[in-house]
Amino acid sequence: MRDRGASSVNTNLLALDAQNMAQLVQQLRLPAYRTGQIMRWLYQRRARTVNQMTDLSRKERSLLESTTTIQRAEACTVYRSADGTRKLVLALDDGLAVETVLIPHDDRLTLCVSTQIGCTLDCGFCLTGTLGLKRNLKPHEIVEQVLTAQDHLDRGERITNLVFMGMGEPLANLDSLSEAIRRLANKTWGLGWSPRRITVSTAGMASRLKDIAALGVNLAVSLNATTESQRAQLMPAVHGIASLKSLVAACRRYPLSPGRRLTFEYVLLAGVNDREDDARRLVKLVHGVKCKINLIPFNEFPGCVYHRPLDKEVLAFQSLLRRAGLDVFIRMSRGRDVLGACGQLGNLVPVRTARALTQIESHC
Repeated sequence: MRDRGASSVNTNLLALDAQNMAQLVQQLRLPAYRTGQIMRWLYQRRARTVNQMTDLSRKERSLLESTTTIQRAEACTVYRSADGTRKLVLALDDGLAVETVLIPHDDRLTLCVSTQIGCTLDCGFCLTGTLGLKRNLKPHEIVEQVLTAQDHLDRGERITNLVFMGMGEPLANLDSLSEAIRRLANKTWGLGWSPRRITVSTAGMASRLKDIAALGVNLAVSLNATTESQRAQLMPAVHGIASLKSLVAACRRYPLSPGRRLTFEYVLLAGVNDREDDARRLVKLVHGVKCKINLIPFNEFPGCVYHRPLDKEVLAFQSLLRRAGLDVFIRMSRGRDVLGACGQLGNLVPVRTARALTQIESHC
């Protein structure tokens, strides 16, 4: 939303990092402490107009209004799933749209955040990958998803966790991701998120894992295969960037703080990577890595050649891993009826279909 009467060339305050905001304040000859005040209004109070910044004088607000704007998403459409999941579709100022998903589970409310419009990768089991890459999101467009989700919370709700598992490959937009996390984690003027409650997922850009370690957040790595040929078939683009061997080696080198562990994500595809041999190879792959494994039964979408395994096959795969001493969990599929589940983002206007929970999901 633009300030009324703002020029199209006005500076978007949300697009400025802390250093650039300080430079702007200096250029406008405002007191230096106004930098923190303006940023608190943007992030902690979610201001949409400069005129809301009531601890600035009228003269200062008038000056800001004449030279700047607060450019929030033009519109947000909310799709509510039968299970309580909400998919938010945000309209950006260039006519493109990005999706973010609020996922309730027990006493947690997780927001799944996107980092790109479309995706640079081509994983065959992911709807977003079929879109191709439209563009990277800017830092403020990533943070905007959190601000807008907060605007749409029901009374008494509070987002407890952030996961960068939405549209796009986060490590392919590393600079914007890093700056967005800095704004989210800043306790003085930002949103004050603990890095321990933020998880970044990657399809496997091995050389960039060390950059995530510096941010102090949790890391989730999508394996989805137990042989080089299998991964090349399922995830050709990222396999061309980093082989399965080099990815696992990078995971072994990843510096974990005390009490932390890696998460390996494994999408189960019926008859493809869900066999007993796959489970045994997976045990060997992650042996010695301090980790947990999330099994994700494939969430089907129109036109995809892959299928979701039967519940009994998912449970059998989990049992094999657990007998080997691994911590293994089955990821509950939420929001499938609005195409809001893992791997389904990219259909902006989902077709609603009634769907009962499977036996596994009802006990997750």
